[in-house]
Amino acid sequence: MKLSDFKYNLPEKLIAQYPSDERDKCRLMVLNREDGSTTEGVFDDVIDYMEEGDTLVLNETKVFPARLEGTKDKTDAKVEVFLLRELEQGLWEVLVKPARKVRVGNRLSIGNKISCDVIDNTVSGGRVVRFNSIDNFYELVDEMGKSPLPPYIKREPEPMDKERYQTVYARVRGAVAAPTAGLHFTDELLKKIQDKGVKVAKLVLHLGLGSFRPVVVEDLGRHKMDSEYYEITRETSDMVNETKRNKKKVIAVGTSVVRALETSTTSEGWSKPSSGWTDKFIYPPYDFKIVDKMITNFHLPSSTLLMLVSAFATRDMIFKAYRKAIREKFHFYSYGDAMLII
Repeated sequence: MKLSDFKYNLPEKLIAQYPSDERDKCRLMVLNREDGSTTEGVFDDVIDYMEEGDTLVLNETKVFPARLEGTKDKTDAKVEVFLLRELEQGLWEVLVKPARKVRVGNRLSIGNKISCDVIDNTVSGGRVVRFNSIDNFYELVDEMGKSPLPPYIKREPEPMDKERYQTVYARVRGAVAAPTAGLHFTDELLKKIQDKGVKVAKLVLHLGLGSFRPVVVEDLGRHKMDSEYYEITRETSDMVNETKRNKKKVIAVGTSVVRALETSTTSEGWSKPSSGWTDKFIYPPYDFKIVDKMITNFHLPSSTLLMLVSAFATRDMIFKAYRKAIREKFHFYSYGDAMLII
């Protein structure tokens, strides 16, 4: 398939700018892969599609306030430093804005507590910087940073975003983008799911901005994903494999969980514990080894996320469902409504 197969037009008013009033009360569309049919409800209906012995897999990554506002030394020109990933202690890959004004050799100051030196350019147009205050670096970032809302949310971060642009089960710091399918869960809903006899397994994949960048090459085989760090424990692999052996369903919460599970799979189709960096790009056609059902949101045109869900269902089923979602005014993207693909 080609890039042009994954373009669609979305009215701007359907791009959610705020989360739903209650996490688990957003709208839900359920897509059945057997016949392509869809049904609608609210998010906490997902429990009706789970059975005792199934395993729900969550991504425990924690978003940190990666947007820092600062100035360029000597000129005091305002700059934004968006933290992407730590390469080694004190050394970070970042995005800077406005990029044309930030060159190698510049020093950037964030308030009067943090400064960094720009030491290199990156292939993707970012910068590599070395921070000079690293002993309490994360404390300072938590104090001074803003939530890294996606660019299609056309407003400044607000205090509530630090809570709502984060899953209730976030535990391991490292993401600069939320695993948005998980934003709809509450502690109460997770307890009800477990009380039903559904197991809950957890893994980590630290989402970067690469997952949300549109693909720009027509030949999908030429697209290169940004690498993201993941960890799958022995406990999680054992739970997933037991579920498969018992002919029950593995339900992935989000495309990041799908990518991690499908990265760490044996040739025989079993999950294995592992950790490292994955640049796995899933697009049609793809033979899924682990995941049986997927909870996800409605994704950007031409995005790798849209391609992944199109591989899980089919491109025709997904686009038919998206057309219906647009007609019925579902909300799209990170703070939008949810889809369950069964």
